[in-house]
Amino acid sequence: MKILSIDTSSNICGVSILDNDKLICDLDTDTGRTHSENLMPMIKNAFSKTNLSLSDIDLIVCDIGPGSFTGIRIGIATVKAFHDTLNIPCIGISSLESLAYNDRNSKLVCSILDCKNNNCYFALYKKKEKFFETLINPQATDIISAIITLKNYLKDSNYNITFIGDGSKVFESQILQAFNTAKIADKSLDILSSYNLGICGYKKYINGKFINEEILPLYLKKPQAERLLEKKSKGENING
Repeated sequence: MKILSIDTSSNICGVSILDNDKLICDLDTDTGRTHSENLMPMIKNAFSKTNLSLSDIDLIVCDIGPGSFTGIRIGIATVKAFHDTLNIPCIGISSLESLAYNDRNSKLVCSILDCKNNNCYFALYKKKEKFFETLINPQATDIISAIITLKNYLKDSNYNITFIGDGSKVFESQILQAFNTAKIADKSLDILSSYNLGICGYKKYINGKFINEEILPLYLKKPQAERLLEKKSKGENING
């Protein structure tokens, strides 16, 4: 099956086309322009390079977050438009789950993204054959609470757990202090990949995890503008 995979949840805009789990085209850019400017030309370029068109696509996969609020909306809107045009099956994947697929060698992976002020997005995944199953669903919390949640779930600090994502570097000292045998993934594996996003979507689809429902953004916390407005309405210091 031919798969179109779209990742717009970070600064990098990524588009891949896969044949099952085999990559046939992979494009990404970080030009500083908005994803709304980059995405459609990149998709057209990918189709041109592979001599394919939208009508050849059997499944569309997109990143639903957490990540850039604007970028996520752009990706999901594009996927919905394609779905409405040709009724192509589509599936949304968390960026945290996609990150886990960047590390094919570890059996237990905690994806963790920095969201400033000692806060993070995180989730825990366990590899089962070639498929990652979710042990702890994506959450937004402070790093101390994240570590407590992980330790309470695992009940042992000696698990061979790999931490991946930019949060693994920001919170490296706290992680290694809490988990005796933890591994911090190489920085090169922290970059979100539309190819691995596509693999994740493909494996969910063939393993019967696909549910044909509306794709919605995974907003684990409110947008900054909304949080500032709430602070202001309560008379709180919006600079704090």
